[in-house]
Amino acid sequence: MQRLSVRGLTVQYGRRVAVDDLSLDVDAGAMVALLGPNGAGKSTALLAIAGGLRPSKGTIAIAGVDLAADPLAAKRKLGLADQPPSLYEYFTVAEHVEMVATVRGASDRAAERALLDQLGLAAVADRPCRELSFGMRQRVGLAAALVAEPAVILLDETLNGLDPHAARRARTALAAAAARGAAIVMSTHLLDVAERMATRVVIMDQGRIVTDLAGDALAARVAQGAGALEELYVGVVADRGVA
Repeated sequence: MQRLSVRGLTVQYGRRVAVDDLSLDVDAGAMVALLGPNGAGKSTALLAIAGGLRPSKGTIAIAGVDLAADPLAAKRKLGLADQPPSLYEYFTVAEHVEMVATVRGASDRAAERALLDQLGLAAVADRPCRELSFGMRQRVGLAAALVAEPAVILLDETLNGLDPHAARRARTALAAAAARGAAIVMSTHLLDVAERMATRVVIMDQGRIVTDLAGDALAARVAQGAGALEELYVGVVADRGVA
């Protein structure tokens, strides 16, 4: 079952094209690692898919709901953990997650507390978000993206900055979300995370998709051993930092 459909997505800032004719379909249960250099258009694409900015061209459907035609209904089916996390600073952690769940039409406080516990946030549930460390803020952003079981989950480098225990908890929570049928797209520079978690790897460069691997093709690449994704990456993305 298709959860996310993006067709011809283009985002321009003046003459600069940040995202160039991007098309992407993601099925239920898929976990897509979105790779690419800084400035490739990953964050811009995720923000546009989430309805955070208006694209210059293209269409986006979230669980069958056209984002342009019915933005509120589409956004209720989607969770975004942006970078840096957009938190209500004077809300407590529990209040922030409860507010997001309410916007999505859910009111299961027990499930919200269970999610906080799963992500190791129970001990700070009653602390204001403004008092949290970077890693804790990342986890709260992830909790807000996951709460109320949205059909599509978008993560912008959300696993960066997590300690090993927190990273394991995050991976477990994301695997559970995929198992219940969510489509997950996560932007990351952590190639080991992509190798460990992704069912599909999409590489962007200069606003366009340059590689899209899944299934047997991805399995064969990863089976080549440590560094296989890095070799794939450097083979399709030029190092423009070298004069």
